[in-house]
Amino acid sequence: MKLCVTCGTAYEAASPQRCLICEDERQWVPATGQQWIDFAALTRSHQNKWQQLEAGLLSIKTVPAFAIGQRALLLRSGGGNILWDCIANLDPATAALIHGIGGLSAIAISHPHYYTTMQAWAAEFNAPIYLHADDRQWVMRDSPAIQFWQGDVLPLNREVDIVRLGGHFAGGCVLHWKANGGVVLAGDIIQAAPGKDAVSFMWSYPNMLPLSAATVSDILRRCDALDFSRLYGAFEGQDVTQEAKQVVRRSGGRYLRCLE
Repeated sequence: MKLCVTCGTAYEAASPQRCLICEDERQWVPATGQQWIDFAALTRSHQNKWQQLEAGLLSIKTVPAFAIGQRALLLRSGGGNILWDCIANLDPATAALIHGIGGLSAIAISHPHYYTTMQAWAAEFNAPIYLHADDRQWVMRDSPAIQFWQGDVLPLNREVDIVRLGGHFAGGCVLHWKANGGVVLAGDIIQAAPGKDAVSFMWSYPNMLPLSAATVSDILRRCDALDFSRLYGAFEGQDVTQEAKQVVRRSGGRYLRCLE
């Protein structure tokens, strides 16, 4: 299994020539060309750092940084452990730690940039992967664990729903944890800004291409239906830990005014 060094997506071919995820206009191919790394080489050269964000919510981030550099979040819900988003590095220590706290009942991923090695995680923990059907074309390796779903809301258990917001990708989703005042795990479907009191929305982050006013308005409408006070983004330290719903509304309004 080979991984794209730029985005972390896994390919079955021994010598892949192209990464279709990176060739899409939302991502990028380095000027020096596509580069690849073996999955085993990645697990030898990198490790994962763990952090507790709040009771029941853990962050898993690869160090040194690899590919896009996002983190995965492990939610310990009353209905089982859920991995939200994915990182490429599944090293032996990470596998042992997750098995030690009960494994995974489900894997859910916000959008294709974070699919990475989801198939290996699903095989290790015998867990289903829930992906929105609107993003089916971006799956680069098949797996019997992948379950495509349609519509706008998929309940995983009594506490947790996957909610489609669209935007960055047609099937772009967030995870809504309804316990403890409500939490949204946003990936970068909603991008938490560094100052912790603002968020933003983009069609392409590296290429700085915005979303339309109509799309952002639809995202805000969908967020209005959710109860949440905290929002955790795709990258370490970019979280909104107070009044997150109000921050999303306020930031969305500012975004729309900038487009006028």
